[in-house]
Amino acid sequence: MPSRDFKRTDRVGAELRRELGLLVHAAVRDHGLPLMSVSDVEVTRDLDWATVWITALQPERSAEAMKALKELAVEFRRELSRSMRLRRVPELRFKYDDSVDKGERIETLLRQEAARMPAADEDGEGDDEGEKG
Repeated sequence: MPSRDFKRTDRVGAELRRELGLLVHAAVRDHGLPLMSVSDVEVTRDLDWATVWITALQPERSAEAMKALKELAVEFRRELSRSMRLRRVPELRFKYDDSVDKGERIETLLRQEAARMPAADEDGEGDDEGEKG
C-alpha cells in the first residue's frame, strides 16, 4: 500500500486554519480585540486536540488577545462543528507564536549593529561582496 503524502491530520489542520482565520478575524472586529491572525494549526493524531498558533500585530497586547481567544474557544468550536464536516471537532488550545516578534527583534539588532559599524567600504576595504572569483 503506497504511503500518503498528505496525512489526514494535515488536511484537518489546513481546514481548521482557514475556518479559524475567519472566526478570529470576526472576533477581532466584533469584540474590539487587537489585530491577530492564525499562523498555524497542529492537530493531534487522534484528532482530539488542535493547537492554534496565533500572531498579533501588536505584541504588547498579545496577552489580552490570548485571554480573549481562550474565552472564545468553546464558541469557536461550536461554530466549527456547524461549518466543518467532522464527526468530532478537536478541542482548541490557543498558543502565542512569538517567532514573528523574535524575527523583528533580530532584524532590529542587525540594523543597529550595521549603523554602529564604521563604513569600511568608503576607503576600499571591507568584504568582497560584489566580486566573484
